[in-house]
Amino acid sequence: MFSHEHDRAASPLPHYDSANSAKKATTSEVDLHDVEDGHSGGPIGALPIPPVDRRKGGLHRALSARQVSMIAIAGTIGTGLFLGTGRSLAQGGPASMLICYSLVGFIVYVTLLLLGEMATQYPVAGSFNAYATRFFSPSYGFALSWNYWFNDAVSVASDLTAAQLVLQYWTTWHTWVISLIFWVLLVTVNAIHVRAYGELEYWLASLKVITVVVFIILGIVVNVGGNQEHHYIGGENWRIPGAPFVGGFGGFARVFVTASFAYGGTESLGITAGETKNPSRNMPRVVKFVFWRILLFYILSILLMGLNVPYTYPRLSNKQTTTSPFTIVFQMAGSTVAGSFMNTVILTSVLSAGNHALFAGTRVLYGLATTTPPQAPAFFGHTTRSGVPVLALLATSSVSILCFGSSFIGSGALWSWLQNIVGVSNQIAWLSIGLASWKFRRAWIRQGRPLSEMKFRARWTWPWGPYFVVVAVAVIIIIQGWSSVIPEFSAVDFVSFYIEIPVMIFMYLVWMLLVHPKPSSAPRTVSSDAGAEPVEPPQQKVAIWRRVWRRIAYNDSVDIRTVDLRRDEHEEEPEDLLDDQKREAKLKGKWGWFWKVYYAVV
Repeated sequence: MFSHEHDRAASPLPHYDSANSAKKATTSEVDLHDVEDGHSGGPIGALPIPPVDRRKGGLHRALSARQVSMIAIAGTIGTGLFLGTGRSLAQGGPASMLICYSLVGFIVYVTLLLLGEMATQYPVAGSFNAYATRFFSPSYGFALSWNYWFNDAVSVASDLTAAQLVLQYWTTWHTWVISLIFWVLLVTVNAIHVRAYGELEYWLASLKVITVVVFIILGIVVNVGGNQEHHYIGGENWRIPGAPFVGGFGGFARVFVTASFAYGGTESLGITAGETKNPSRNMPRVVKFVFWRILLFYILSILLMGLNVPYTYPRLSNKQTTTSPFTIVFQMAGSTVAGSFMNTVILTSVLSAGNHALFAGTRVLYGLATTTPPQAPAFFGHTTRSGVPVLALLATSSVSILCFGSSFIGSGALWSWLQNIVGVSNQIAWLSIGLASWKFRRAWIRQGRPLSEMKFRARWTWPWGPYFVVVAVAVIIIIQGWSSVIPEFSAVDFVSFYIEIPVMIFMYLVWMLLVHPKPSSAPRTVSSDAGAEPVEPPQQKVAIWRRVWRRIAYNDSVDIRTVDLRRDEHEEEPEDLLDDQKREAKLKGKWGWFWKVYYAVV
């Protein structure tokens, strides 16, 4: 997969001055696979790529760094942390949960840095889907985009189903009603303006962050004896029969998909790039700071859950319901009132996660409709005067009807299946970011552009970052379905773990065989006389079997020699420069220390 026909070298790599290695590419930073033979060619637009939304009626750049930072947190700290951890604890035990969430967290952090490099350089609608189309393969980008749109649409259904699970803490009467109310609210907010979405998400995310901080403090107090029984818990729950690894290797592997579901949403940082103010400055700040906060929240919270809540806790995770470890710890600390308060916060977090998924899915479908050539019906690219792609919004929200299937198969079982599908889709997205970054970095070096021209560069991930992400995620995708095969085959679980893979392959082949995307290089011409009009060379008859074979064996991999690295680069605008000047003035002023803390936190 890492070697393609179109990657033949155009010309010898330029020599970089080793004395200026900070600004030039050194030998160690060049992919050795690029040293190949071939012919020369300039950096032209080799393939159709998604446009920047600068046209009249397009998306609006109205999200601030404050909102983008909280959007990333809101998209990650949601049902995966508040409810999914209960399932992880019941299926894998405290040690499996801690190890898997830590490993996936590191993989996602590296992935986020790779995405940040591309999103800062090219802040376009569609994010990593657009980068996969532009730098890796148009057919793969098509399949990935539709897969990720379905992922976001199913995520909305998953969050609305999670709302039913949370509501069962108080009552089991027609829980689908709360899903309907939330659906109407989410569609209404997203149809108003991107600022309305950003503000709602900011305050809901702030509430979740405060809740997690309170939980961490309370979890420590409960563990050392500040509980209703005044009993020191310590590491007792790691030593009960079956713990700390529950279900053996199968239980351990199964936690990977729930961890991937939980961390899903960080990649939407790139999706917000198309509507972020001053992306050249704000995207790097968000990328560098936000994931450390997320990782800190997750690891500490999961450690305290494993210490305080036994994996055998009744109703922690079953076919009908799932109980949040957060609610359990709050109950241990006080009373049912404390548990009800925590459950209310979880309900708002479900609303926040659904809001985030609906926004992201709408923007992905909008990007599909506005790319060149279009990969979705053009009417999905229509926006209102306030910059909202309303038809894409309605299409994305319509998939949420899945959540009402809980009346027939049980909310717990339905949410478990939806969680598997979304988790695997998140993994495919991370793997695709690695593939796009791999080709993007190779193209940058091959075309001789100095690294100093990159608006953001994760230095410590060169050159191993993309390879690590692709290999690590591929291994996780393969092994996480272990428990669906061994010791007993479960068709439903197996399908929920792996259905995304054949769907991706099918859509890739359909787009490549039917559309047959080609590089946009000019055809060679011949002329009979000087000054005569260039004409196409005469076409030779080709046997039918050979034409069929050429179509089947066609490879639309992007040529790193000719992909245009300058198109869609963000150009600083007067508002961007003014924003930078205001920030620098604050940092250098009398209260500079306060603003440094503020920008680090917010």
